[in-house]
Amino acid sequence: MKKVLVTGAGGFIGSHVVEELLKENIEVRALIRPGESLTNLKGMEIEKVEGDVLDTGAVLKAMAGVDTVFHLAAIFAIWMRDWSRIYEVNMQGTHNVLWAAMKSNIARVVYTSSIASIGIAPGKQLSDEETPFNQYTLGNHYVLTKYLSQQIARGFAANGLDVVIVNPCFPFGTNDSGPTPTGQLIVDVLKSKNMFAFPGGINIVDVRDVARGHVLAAKKGRTGELYILGNMNVSMKEFMQLAYKAAGFTVRPILTFPVPMLKISASVFKYWADNIGHKTPLTTPPEVSYASQYLFFDNSKARNELGLTLTPIEESLRDSVRWFRENHYAP
Repeated sequence: MKKVLVTGAGGFIGSHVVEELLKENIEVRALIRPGESLTNLKGMEIEKVEGDVLDTGAVLKAMAGVDTVFHLAAIFAIWMRDWSRIYEVNMQGTHNVLWAAMKSNIARVVYTSSIASIGIAPGKQLSDEETPFNQYTLGNHYVLTKYLSQQIARGFAANGLDVVIVNPCFPFGTNDSGPTPTGQLIVDVLKSKNMFAFPGGINIVDVRDVARGHVLAAKKGRTGELYILGNMNVSMKEFMQLAYKAAGFTVRPILTFPVPMLKISASVFKYWADNIGHKTPLTTPPEVSYASQYLFFDNSKARNELGLTLTPIEESLRDSVRWFRENHYAP
């Protein structure tokens, strides 16, 4: 890699991918959506070009002179007044980027998928890259668009484009300006707002490890293959307890909320968002249905084939807590 294009460079994972590339003295061009915040890219010596992944001409122009593309641009949302945008960006945007890469003879594309694109094994069993997708009936638009986008990427790989697919788990760390759902859980702990957990679990990982996994995938990944970028599988209760410890708090009793009660509350929140507030609710029934599963994943393929090493979760959480405090997200 000498010069690369990164879409979604200003986002949480994208900005860390850019930082990782710069550490290796790789020249970076970032495709920036008009009006997008550049806070996460502050101080980075990169080339910035304005364009939208839905603009095929802009995407094609942005690829001139680069040898590798990292496609991270996507929408994450649990609720939207109009869902058409998430399908356009996540699916048509992916098609546009991969089509332009093929037309531009790009040497390699790393496509950022998600563990949402992989099926969930029963109970607490670990899912891996071969677990068939089985989340069709959730009604979760983000999950569905990420899976369908991944299928688009696999189709391009089968037809001659050198595409490697990475599937980040639940990342946390610095520059989480959103914050992400994982980051928001940490912020809520810091504010002592959350004393409840719900059944289910997640695989948590330092965002810097995810970024390094992207670069390793570009160097060592096999065409058309998926690589799960994750670290530790924890229940929601265990994650909150780890966050309390990282914050320097005494671990407090954490009550588990029954899923049926959560779904009733989520239905109320969604009704309010749809008909009254027109703002993103705390959660929705499809989000509860997905998150209350044990989203546990096996990261051995990325470790064995890419050589991905992982930061101890306790260290990562302390860094995340420090960043949220320094940036006034929490006391």
